[in-house]
Amino acid sequence: MLIQSLRMTARDWRAGELRFLLIALIVAVSALSAVGFFIDRMRTGLNRDAHQLLGADLLINADQPINPAWRAEALKRGLVLADTVTFPSMAQAGEGDASLAQLASVKAVSPGYPLRGQLKITTVPEQASAALGARTEATPAPGTVWVDPNILSALKTRVGATLKLGDKDFTIAQLIAAEPDRGASFANFAPRVMLPLDDLGATGLVDNGARVTYRLQVAAASNKDLARVQQFEQWIKDSIDRESVKGVRVESLENGRPEMRSTLDRADRFLSLVGLLSAMLAAVAVAMAARRFMLRHLDACAMLRCLGLTQNQVTLLYLIEFAIVGLAGSVLGVLVGLGGHFVLVELIASLVTSDLPPVSLLPALQGVVTGMLLLIGFALPPILQLRNVPHNRVIRREQAAPKPMALATYGLGIVVFFGLLLWQAGDVKLALVTGAGFLGGFALFALVGWLGLASLKHLRGAIDHQAWRFAVTSLQRRPGATIVQVVSLALGLMALLLLTVVRGDLMGAWRSATPPDAPNRFIINIMPDQKADVEKRIAASSAGQVHLYPMIRGRLTAVNASAITGTTYESDDARRLADREFNLSTMTQMPETNEIVAGKWFEDKAGVAEASVEQGIARTLRLKLGDTLRFDVGGTIVDARVTSLRKLEWGSMRANFFVIINPSAMAQTAQTFMTAFHLPPEKAALTNALTRDYPNVTMIDVSGIIRQLQEVLDQVVTAVEFLFAFTLASGVLVLYAALMGSQDERTREAGLLRALGATRKQLSQAQWIEFSLVGGLAGLLAASGAAALGWALATYQFKFAWNFSPVVWVAGIAVGAICAIIGGWLGLRSVLRQPPLQTLREA
Repeated sequence: MLIQSLRMTARDWRAGELRFLLIALIVAVSALSAVGFFIDRMRTGLNRDAHQLLGADLLINADQPINPAWRAEALKRGLVLADTVTFPSMAQAGEGDASLAQLASVKAVSPGYPLRGQLKITTVPEQASAALGARTEATPAPGTVWVDPNILSALKTRVGATLKLGDKDFTIAQLIAAEPDRGASFANFAPRVMLPLDDLGATGLVDNGARVTYRLQVAAASNKDLARVQQFEQWIKDSIDRESVKGVRVESLENGRPEMRSTLDRADRFLSLVGLLSAMLAAVAVAMAARRFMLRHLDACAMLRCLGLTQNQVTLLYLIEFAIVGLAGSVLGVLVGLGGHFVLVELIASLVTSDLPPVSLLPALQGVVTGMLLLIGFALPPILQLRNVPHNRVIRREQAAPKPMALATYGLGIVVFFGLLLWQAGDVKLALVTGAGFLGGFALFALVGWLGLASLKHLRGAIDHQAWRFAVTSLQRRPGATIVQVVSLALGLMALLLLTVVRGDLMGAWRSATPPDAPNRFIINIMPDQKADVEKRIAASSAGQVHLYPMIRGRLTAVNASAITGTTYESDDARRLADREFNLSTMTQMPETNEIVAGKWFEDKAGVAEASVEQGIARTLRLKLGDTLRFDVGGTIVDARVTSLRKLEWGSMRANFFVIINPSAMAQTAQTFMTAFHLPPEKAALTNALTRDYPNVTMIDVSGIIRQLQEVLDQVVTAVEFLFAFTLASGVLVLYAALMGSQDERTREAGLLRALGATRKQLSQAQWIEFSLVGGLAGLLAASGAAALGWALATYQFKFAWNFSPVVWVAGIAVGAICAIIGGWLGLRSVLRQPPLQTLREA
């Protein structure tokens, strides 16, 4: 049986029966394998660098200096310690009016840092930018700093020059090529400046109101002592719970960098589902190719039955043949996916580590399994019908109705579909929602396609042209195949339109939602004695009104006299919000960009503390009107009753606060000031002047950050668009499969029409018209779906007005028609080449 199956496979390959099935499998497997290889290397890299992501075996984060008792306990247990203090500040270079300032992420480190991993340093900017440098176990010497290479170009300075931080001047001694505990090399918008911890006090930058993160790195003396780290971790957690300490987070290898892991998990799922969408469309092509294979082998099966083969033997022959094709297609798809994942890595090179681990075999095995599952789920049902071909088909050319068992195997395709969704999504709810959305979209497009096809019936006589009538009649004669062609191409085009034309409209709407005079500078850490002069100088240079708002750091400790503990909130977002210090503010008038959605704005009455809370954080923390919030502000307790909920316009780029309390209640609290304003380009010197005169002030150029965010977004979108190219290819494959499925019937029709007097030119024109109608309808559906999704994203996700652009529909119809014409030409170019006499004889 095996030898006979190999012979049949070779014969069918030479006849071209298996080529399209192989191509469909390759596209499906390659789409998933490209994502699989990429994600596997990213995740393996994170696991490999787990210690380096923390810089230690255990990391204690706090927004206040680390408790000396914790440090003493760690030393008592024989553990090794290192300290870091991190905060944003302005770095200066140059003298007088020629000086320049740059927002930097300042990091003061103690000797021995980092406990895990090693820094890489160099004095050559090009090497540092490429993460090439000498490994070192040292830290900056007193009076020196190590900096990121991009700070040199920003400040127009060099290695060996002077850099000013606050009240102290430092010498730039080295460039940082690699910093192990900085993370997985995702975008960092503020360049690093690293200095010795002993020099931090001389800068005068860490004072009351500064946003500082203190980290204590803890590590075992050797890998054999990791149990001591785990015991200390449990001890420190018990101490935090027992003493109700706020603002402290303990990170270990199991829970370290939860925000990065969460981001990566979301990226995993999204990219996997994009790949799966391509695979599902290709699976439709697999099913259609298998059905065509079945129809063209009915006579061969009948002959085999007449020669004595049983049903089981016939079934086994074709199962072996398809298994060979499945393995070949899966392996080739894995190889294409391997090449595709290198393209993905290149497209988002700046967002991932430059030294990803080598490729593993797991994604390759998963790709092969996926290909075989697709073949079993979508190609097996038509093949099983071959076992039911009767002997007398050799004479009578009759085909028995499908057996119930053969029909039941179509349910196998649905099971495989949802099984693959669950496998790729990793979440039952997400898999069900995605599957329902895919099938729902398929059904909706099919309904609209059927209505469009029905409307063509009334337009058949609208144009007095023979080719037009031939085209409309052909579409009406095969409604099922036509609808499949329209829907498959529409799904592929919709994905691409959403991330090309619609994406551009979304970004344009987002930019238009931010007015030209929107603030592009933020200043924080303004001391009370500096307020008047800073406000005066900003007002003289700013293009609009300037408001300096008090900024007060306070911790939410209780709601309605119930203390907030680690178990108060279940969601991670709520726990993080409750665990950190809030930036509170106080004012008599509500900011103009805020809107009251519940309650009313407070009146500033002496002895009464009232609060206005942003509606989003109120929802997250389950706060409501009338609740009493207790804040600990540097030892001062403030109990404020919630009297209003506000809606904020985050896109306005103006100063916004989650909680605003009336001024009389906050009169005794420590305050700094902040502001947001628009600084025209010709007044840019103000930034350097303020930073030079007030070293403690932190100036943030928001326009630069937005540009960097846009660059990151563009790279990610480019990568996703690359994946959606697989989706479009899958849609064209389904179109091609549908055309090939009707090729024999079209050939007979063309031969009969030519025998009745139709010219080859008329039939060729009819095909072009038919393909244009199919592609145009698919493009119209795709554009409508992409526009609807764009509106939903703008309305419910980005929260700004959405204007429908006619470019979406023009592009959709044009691209749809072009794709359909290309697919139709590839699939049916041989239909009109066969002489009519030969066609009639074969019929």
